[in-house]
Amino acid sequence: MLTMEFVIYLLTGAVAGLMAGLLGIGGGLVIVPTLAILFVHQGFTADTIMHYAVGTSLATIIVTSVSSLMAHHRRGSVDWLIVRRMSPSIVVGALGGARLAGYISSPGLGMFFGVFELLVALQLAFAFQPAAHRPAPGKASLGLAGAVIGAVSALLGIGGGTLTVPYLLWNRIDIRSAVGTAAACGLPIAMGGAAGFAMASISAGSLQGQSTGFIYWPAAGGIVLASVPAAPLGARLAHYLPRVTLQRVFALLLAIIGVKMMLVAGT
Repeated sequence: MLTMEFVIYLLTGAVAGLMAGLLGIGGGLVIVPTLAILFVHQGFTADTIMHYAVGTSLATIIVTSVSSLMAHHRRGSVDWLIVRRMSPSIVVGALGGARLAGYISSPGLGMFFGVFELLVALQLAFAFQPAAHRPAPGKASLGLAGAVIGAVSALLGIGGGTLTVPYLLWNRIDIRSAVGTAAACGLPIAMGGAAGFAMASISAGSLQGQSTGFIYWPAAGGIVLASVPAAPLGARLAHYLPRVTLQRVFALLLAIIGVKMMLVAGT
């Protein structure tokens, strides 16, 4: 099915994978807005466009997060105790976030996503990371944080690294372990969120045979095909390309996307 749409899905996956490898930024920040634009041109119902974009993005992250967490595990940078303590509440939060999305309009989700993109752009542009302010988190703290991170990530269609890493750094987890642990936490986020969007009830006959709930499989398949091999390439290129410059260019791109999403959602 090498239609123009499928080629664009492949390109989206390649860009998302490269950015994830280069900068450690989750592909959802690229995948969701791109799919939202494509789905408009493909004639998706206006009030479900963002739901399909978010649900499909989460489905792709299930596959890519496995590759990412295995790479970090081989380097010994995953704190599995934290992952085990956060995962149950992450799944519950992600399921809740996906269910909550059903009560939010597509423009409302677009506005939420746009604001988040701008915040991430600012964080990247100024390389802000929270200083450690408290001891290593306890079981209750990890559970509450997991629920919040899972819910917000499911609403946005992201793997949660942009939320999990700052939280762990704030709790005195070193950066190497924080990044690897966040990558591992991306799997329960994606599984819980994707399951919630897959169980969503949509109009009878809508995209019949091509979707499950709000997951559009042709887009998910194309993105995964390209993103999985692109991520390791991005990781290798990170050793040769100027990271700070790339980070600022990507921050500018995210800011433009964020403003665009907010303007479209507000019309």
